[in-house]
Amino acid sequence: MSAKHLLALLNSHVEGDEDQFLSIALQVAAQEARQGHTEEAEKLKRLVQKARDRQRMGRPAGGQAPIPLARPRGDLQGLVESAYPKITLASMVLADDVRARLTRVVRQQHERALLREHGQTPTTHMLLVGLPGTGKTMTASALAGELRLPLFTVRLESLFSRFLGETAGKLRLLFDQIAQIRGVYLLDEFDAIGARRGEPNDVGEIRRVLNSVLAFMEEPNSTDSLVLAATNHVEILDDALARRFDEVIEYAVPDAAAARAIIERRLGKLKLVSKLSPDLARALEGLSQGELVRATDAVIKDAILEGATKVSTEALRDALQNRQALKQKFRRRSGR
Repeated sequence: MSAKHLLALLNSHVEGDEDQFLSIALQVAAQEARQGHTEEAEKLKRLVQKARDRQRMGRPAGGQAPIPLARPRGDLQGLVESAYPKITLASMVLADDVRARLTRVVRQQHERALLREHGQTPTTHMLLVGLPGTGKTMTASALAGELRLPLFTVRLESLFSRFLGETAGKLRLLFDQIAQIRGVYLLDEFDAIGARRGEPNDVGEIRRVLNSVLAFMEEPNSTDSLVLAATNHVEILDDALARRFDEVIEYAVPDAAAARAIIERRLGKLKLVSKLSPDLARALEGLSQGELVRATDAVIKDAILEGATKVSTEALRDALQNRQALKQKFRRRSGR
């Protein structure tokens, strides 16, 4: 093994980048094969494959890999929140096509070294679109949990309002961190800076910020960090943003079957006194995942305080109807 390979191996070990470590090991195996050392090359390849199999099964070669204790640095402190989620996609109720696409992203990230060996890169930029409470933020947490990476959340609307005139500079710091620290980065309320240029309420600062974001997103993502932009208002996003995202995933309110699954999962060990009635089924219609969870939590708390082992179907229906009424009230206020 050359000194160059040894240095690269040690560097990837120090950085905790197992994918890069395995990729370099394969390069060493290829070099050994070219030199006629076929037995050693095959042993190396088998070890690399064994390590990758453990990665796919969620058991890294060294045992349980700790999530890196990364924190926002310098001027980003207070603007970016960091967390270390443990939830996974399995804990979410998702439409089949959404689950399949997210699972594909996770697999690409796990096997990013293999993709690079063939001149490809994993999906890194995703746009999550949907109404509030439909699972966009939870998806970011689940992806971070699946990949055992820190989740960095940036509230872009807050960043813009607090640092008018400095926003582009702050975003530069953010994208510098993306290039240096591997993680899942959630740019929440992305429409705050992604609105179409030329809108009637457009101002010069917004245009400068948007142009900066467009330029930053074109830069190489050397860490293969996942950058997730979430918005409730895809209709106002600038058209130039579309080609910057590898995946655009749309979230909808759950259908009746999915809504029941969300409630049953949330109830856990608690059971409903009786089966779903037509009134209860109607109360589910149009509610987002977040609204269903909050309604269910309300009756769970009452059951806990009363020492009950079952939940009244009528109590759940009332909680759901309260959510429906609240939703209608806000809709009337907004004129929709």
